[in-house]
Amino acid sequence: MTELKISQGFIAGENEKRADAHRADYAALGEKLARSNIDIDAITAKVADFFVAVPSWGVGTGGTRFARFPGPGEPRHIFDKLEDCSVINELTRATPTVSLHIPWDKADPKELKTKGDALGLGFDAMNSNTFSDTSDQAHSYKFGSLSHVDAATRRQAVDHNIECIEIGRAIGSKALTVWIGDGSNFPGQANFTRQFERYLAAMGDIYKALPDDWRLFTEHKMYEPAFYSTVVQDWGTNYLIAQTLGEKAFCLVDLGHHAPNTNIEMIVARLIQFGKLGGFHFNDSKYGDDDLDAGSVEPYRLFLVFNELVDAEDRGARGFHPAHMIDQSHNVTDPIESLISSANEIRRAYAQALLVDRATLQGYQNDNDALMASETLKRAYRTDVEPILAEARRRHGGAIDPVATYRASGYRAKVAAERPATKGGSGGIV
Repeated sequence: MTELKISQGFIAGENEKRADAHRADYAALGEKLARSNIDIDAITAKVADFFVAVPSWGVGTGGTRFARFPGPGEPRHIFDKLEDCSVINELTRATPTVSLHIPWDKADPKELKTKGDALGLGFDAMNSNTFSDTSDQAHSYKFGSLSHVDAATRRQAVDHNIECIEIGRAIGSKALTVWIGDGSNFPGQANFTRQFERYLAAMGDIYKALPDDWRLFTEHKMYEPAFYSTVVQDWGTNYLIAQTLGEKAFCLVDLGHHAPNTNIEMIVARLIQFGKLGGFHFNDSKYGDDDLDAGSVEPYRLFLVFNELVDAEDRGARGFHPAHMIDQSHNVTDPIESLISSANEIRRAYAQALLVDRATLQGYQNDNDALMASETLKRAYRTDVEPILAEARRRHGGAIDPVATYRASGYRAKVAAERPATKGGSGGIV
């Protein structure tokens, strides 16, 4: 029996307060879409079947390199994190899996699986950590991990990733995400070619340890913590890695890991075209790798990414089954509320992309009618799909208004009373 942190009865009661207005909004949108021969229930069913994983680390308060300000009821360990993650899924019905980060979330795999099952949660991609040191490791990653000049340090990093695979196998995960902070801060500090050769060799050892039904996601990041050069710095290098390693290796696209004004949706299209799009880390950015809430700054860009995804889905693109995960740092909000909001914004972009008249769009493209092609996309984007999102949640036991229901539940106050307060003062993004 599923262990519910917010009861179905409470959610139903909150929904009843909003039921009349919701039914009217849904009916009105249905009539509008019907005039364009769009079946609102078909769109709602697709949205209800779209899921995104939440990151275990996302339910804790993040920070900057300068400070961290913990909030009330901070999770103390992975089991608290899983309970917080379950609340997000109970209210949104969009986040049934959790992505773990080792060693932060290291625990007995049997206990992890038992807790996940009790909360109705599965486990998404595993994430390794060779970008910081632990107190018990023999070799430091200060000057790199998988690309380090020292063979013993590289071996330690490889072994850690293999450990992540073994933990993942025990709890039902099917993928490993590898991001490293390796690079250099000074010209001449590292030989670019030899550094990348060492990285590829180490990744090859990890790839050999993958089970047959697993995928390996490599993630690029333009900068930070290496500010002069980064080993896996852009999507082109990421693509070379996936091509070199083999058919189980794919590129992961984090929406924040790009230079300003980069056409991310075109990168997505290229990776789809050549069968190497592994999935996404959803967030948003203003200046760089800001890890802001998905859709909070550039919702149209998020829509344009989903426009490419729906296009690939409609035409049955080869090997197309991307993984979706949120990856954010919540510095000034309740992390649960931010993750609820982000899950809904991701579904919103998907719903809007489903409304694009693709036959009409292709016609304008073939006629080189730039204005009307753009207007075709904007027509879908400007549609208020909130009633579809609310109905998708309601039909599966979620909340019509998930943030309001969460606040009314008193969950944050409850866990704040149960969990000791965390003191601030530390720096670093969590």
